[in-house]
Amino acid sequence: MATTTLPINFTPGALKELKSLLQEQQLDSSQGIRVGVEGGGCSGMNYVLGFDQKKDGDDEFEIDGIRVFLNKAHALYLSGMEIDYREGLDNRGFTFNNPNASSTCGCGSSFAV
Repeated sequence: MATTTLPINFTPGALKELKSLLQEQQLDSSQGIRVGVEGGGCSGMNYVLGFDQKKDGDDEFEIDGIRVFLNKAHALYLSGMEIDYREGLDNRGFTFNNPNASSTCGCGSSFAV
């Protein structure tokens, strides 16, 4: 059962790219997008964004028809975060604007709390 309040936000650009990727991958109905964190990176924690299935300990959300999985323990680090997708000459890919991060690395893919 999907929870209604998503602790993170996807911009319209991120949603468009995610839908495109989901269509390309032809995932089955049990799969969705996992958002989370893992230890590592130059600032201590890396962001996780990828295709996955729901696991024990996950909250499930639906945003604009996309299933999103987030481990309940990761919400502490990600609450209020905005995920964007940029496609420019100097920057292409998903970006993470996390108000909980005390510092981030130069590439923006790892952070410290």
